[in-house]
Amino acid sequence: MTQELRNIAIIAHVDHGKTTLIDSIMKQSGMFRENQQVDERLMDSGDLEKERGITILAKPTSVTWKDVRINIIDTPGHADFGGEVERVLGMADGVILLTDAAEGPMPQTKFVLGKALAQGLRPIVIINKIDRSDGRPEEVVDEVFDLFVALDANENQLDFPILYASGRNGWCVCELDDPRDNLHPLLDVILDHVKPPQVDQSAPFAMLATLLDSDPYLGRCLVGRVFQGSAKVNDSVRSIDLNGAVVETGRLTKLMMFEGADRRPVETVHAGDIVCIAGLTKTSVADTICSVAVTEPIKSTPIDPPTMSVTIMVNDSPLAGREGKKVTSTAIRERLLAEAETNVAITFAESGNKDSFEIGGRGELQLGVLIETMRREGFELTVSRPKVLYKEDDTGARLEPMEEVTIDVDEEFSSTVVDSLNRRRGEMLDMRAAGAGKTRLMFKAPSRGLIGYQSQFLTQTRGTGVLNRIFDSYAPHKGAIEGRRNGALISTDSGVVVAYALFNLQDRGQMFVTPQTPVYQGMIVGEHNRDNDLEINVLKGKQLTNVRSSGTDEAVKLVPPRVMSLEQMMAYINEDELLEVTPQNLRLRKMHLCPHERKRAARA
Repeated sequence: MTQELRNIAIIAHVDHGKTTLIDSIMKQSGMFRENQQVDERLMDSGDLEKERGITILAKPTSVTWKDVRINIIDTPGHADFGGEVERVLGMADGVILLTDAAEGPMPQTKFVLGKALAQGLRPIVIINKIDRSDGRPEEVVDEVFDLFVALDANENQLDFPILYASGRNGWCVCELDDPRDNLHPLLDVILDHVKPPQVDQSAPFAMLATLLDSDPYLGRCLVGRVFQGSAKVNDSVRSIDLNGAVVETGRLTKLMMFEGADRRPVETVHAGDIVCIAGLTKTSVADTICSVAVTEPIKSTPIDPPTMSVTIMVNDSPLAGREGKKVTSTAIRERLLAEAETNVAITFAESGNKDSFEIGGRGELQLGVLIETMRREGFELTVSRPKVLYKEDDTGARLEPMEEVTIDVDEEFSSTVVDSLNRRRGEMLDMRAAGAGKTRLMFKAPSRGLIGYQSQFLTQTRGTGVLNRIFDSYAPHKGAIEGRRNGALISTDSGVVVAYALFNLQDRGQMFVTPQTPVYQGMIVGEHNRDNDLEINVLKGKQLTNVRSSGTDEAVKLVPPRVMSLEQMMAYINEDELLEVTPQNLRLRKMHLCPHERKRAARA
């Protein structure tokens, strides 16, 4: 007799509290001992997820409530990782839509809810962070309902239960004036509102591979939901792709189910279970793993295509090979091919002579996370500026990706933000007061105009603004957009930076390097005050004499250099510049290091 089941995914905009809510559910369902030490945001297990405080990979877990096993899938909130969300919803029979009590529905809320409604799922709506001082729960409920209507929800989906919660404090209530004790009302609503999986236990075994994972002991692991039948360890299976072609045959060497943050080995899995299997080497996401009797693949959602790409090349700077262990084009190629195989939202293409690779993705963050991960694995690479991927319509006209941008700013900064988005060819759709002295602005802007805008936006709003963007559609090309206004300060020689030289060059612009930093000819060491590039010598020391007098020695006072993150550097560079990425350093450089070659390329 199999245990009763519920499969549910949690979807929301970034930072609305999905992972924190799952933490509280796991703690209150009796999963941990009372004195057990538990990490915060337990589901964000990757190093980058912990550092950035965001979910990058979707992960399942399960809790038991009133003898019913509830499988819960944590999904990413960032638009760049939307590919994960689309696939994961296929494993769920219901969704919890989480919305911030102050921010209300945001662009990613609209995106993930649209995908869930299209798959016929019935959402449970939770207004989270009720304890915020600027919360406005009643208005947010109205906004959520309007969003359901705008996304063509059917009558069944519009009849959604509404709960109010504070995920961090671990309570959830059906009415605002109910006692705020625990999350039991939420767990009860999940049992009542989400139907058990409608499955055929007697049919031959078939499951859809939805997520790819790797285990240091088991190798490649495939995570997915069993659609029909059951399977035991060591059963013979085969996998077929979406066209019905056989990918490979093999055995199920290991079957596991999710419990808390761990995977527990089991002997048998049944229809409706979310499981992890090992033993197949070629099967990938969207393939059907089934018994030999099955010939029809399970339908899977096609993934939205990438809208942005970067070119990755071997690091050929004078400082190459000093820090990384993996520096050859073969090693980089194999790593990128492995990534494209496990991450369906990424595309891989290579040049004719196989020395440069074009990687397509959903946005700068997704591409930045891939490059940061490779850097930590010991790779050295050179990366180009991100560029958008164009399409052509039936008449041959060029179309470019457009994004819907939602901005919350203090009223005093709204005119500056509107002006800068107009310069970036953005079109204002809406402007309204959002309460507490804030204004909400909505734009439709070309993706290429938004590359690198995040850091400028934070400067304009003194760090108080919130900018959210999501892919909207392809539209006719909007014309030229002005790029970076300032030129670069370029090192004329190779060596080590001298403090005295920086002191005398500070009035030329803002520096990116500190004394004792190794530099080379053609490396960008700062930003010029003017719009042209300027070559400077940062190695020039003070000419020493044997005369000493009180007036000749000035104290060297240096302005702190500008420090940029990987994504900021990728967005900062121009077409003729590159970013050198090594395990310990990020350096900006010109594509042509020699000044004569730069002049020749500029003339050409």
